[in-house]
Amino acid sequence: MTNETNSRVHAFTDDALGDLDAVGVAAAIAAGTISAREAAEAAIARAEAVNPAINAIQVPDFDRALKAADNPAPGLLSGVPSFVKDNTEVEGLTTDQGSLAVKSRVATKNEAFTDQFLSAGFTMLGKSTMPEFGFNASTEYATLPPTRNPWNTGYSAGASSGGAAALVASGVVPIAHANDGGGSIRIPAAACGLVGLKPTRGRVAPAHAAASLPVDIISNGVVTRSVRDTAHFMAATQIHQAAAGMPELGLVEGPSDRRLKIGLIVDSITGFSTDDDTRKAVEHTAGLLTSLGHDVVEVELPVDQKFMEDFKHYWAMLAFSTQHFGKRVMSPDFDKTLTDPFTRGLAKTFKRNAWRTPAAIRGLKRSTQVYHQAFADVDVILSPTLAYATPELGHLSPAVDFPVVFERLINYAAFTPLNNASGGPAISLPLGRSSADMPIGVHISADHGDEQTLLEIAYELEAAQPFAKIQR
Repeated sequence: MTNETNSRVHAFTDDALGDLDAVGVAAAIAAGTISAREAAEAAIARAEAVNPAINAIQVPDFDRALKAADNPAPGLLSGVPSFVKDNTEVEGLTTDQGSLAVKSRVATKNEAFTDQFLSAGFTMLGKSTMPEFGFNASTEYATLPPTRNPWNTGYSAGASSGGAAALVASGVVPIAHANDGGGSIRIPAAACGLVGLKPTRGRVAPAHAAASLPVDIISNGVVTRSVRDTAHFMAATQIHQAAAGMPELGLVEGPSDRRLKIGLIVDSITGFSTDDDTRKAVEHTAGLLTSLGHDVVEVELPVDQKFMEDFKHYWAMLAFSTQHFGKRVMSPDFDKTLTDPFTRGLAKTFKRNAWRTPAAIRGLKRSTQVYHQAFADVDVILSPTLAYATPELGHLSPAVDFPVVFERLINYAAFTPLNNASGGPAISLPLGRSSADMPIGVHISADHGDEQTLLEIAYELEAAQPFAKIQR
């Protein structure tokens, strides 16, 4: 399962899961070809085989999973094994937030999104890893082993849903929960060669943590290996609870005949130039879309550097709140002396600039209308997901001097935060490769509530350029 030449790790083998995606696994269970228990047993065996190499499981819950698989819950993806990210409450499990500072207690009930997630029929195998409080764009720790990218274990798996992405990319499960407060579905999807859709704010149940935020930047979703898996998950969420005040989203099953006007952006607002590999991937995708009959035109960035300054300040504010009010917002046993250097550096940054808070919040709230106006003349916007190809482990480590790693993160993840602040949907698709043979994600954004168009164009691109498979 491990290729020693390039440290590629995967769990694909001739078992009940094979190389099926989530829809395929659910169909096999429904047809009686395999049982839900056999699917769970295969996923557990795969996890035990590869997790020592990728370190993507925070809390295993295998015994309960096997019992649950004997009587799988109904749903569009009934019996499919999966994981929940470790910042989401699941009854009977702790929520550690990726931090040694949190001595979390066992949750006595699911949060609202967990119920919505499980309504798809998943067999839940445990919790996936994340960096401390989701603040980083790489699932690395100051004093603990990192989560590793299964395409090459010397590289970052992205973050903050890095554990979820590593588990799906390596074949342990076909689909896993992820959430996104600044790119945390789309960044690890890009790093690990997956599909990552960040829904419109309000499309799915909000994260429990969002209730106390002045601007809700967090969206729940999944990472998958196929567009249809993401589409089925989104349909399942709407069966459980349809989004109020939004266009209806049923099961999107393929591309549309409608040809789109697509805006193209290649460089970010930070002034940091997109690297050659990423630029080529985006330009190649633009050419592919043109060949499919779409109209691709260059457009201006809808926001300027002030937006990024506002988002940076808000990011730092969340760290300050965690560092100084952790006993209230995280756990009564929270120990601020155990947070990592990156969290502490962010908190200090906020303290020095606290006076900027009202203006920063107003700016982020204004971004909703600014984002909407960007789609007055185009249907979707194409851009990089990240400004440069997946870095090696250590480049974004929280142990790196704070000013250095903070600047690296701002440049790396500059394309994704606008969707979080504005609430707009976006999808990352694995359509490029770096010179180091690592996945590169291409990012497509749409207006609020228009996940259907994103899924339709994603289906079309997947058919025109099938996604690379780690086992080949």
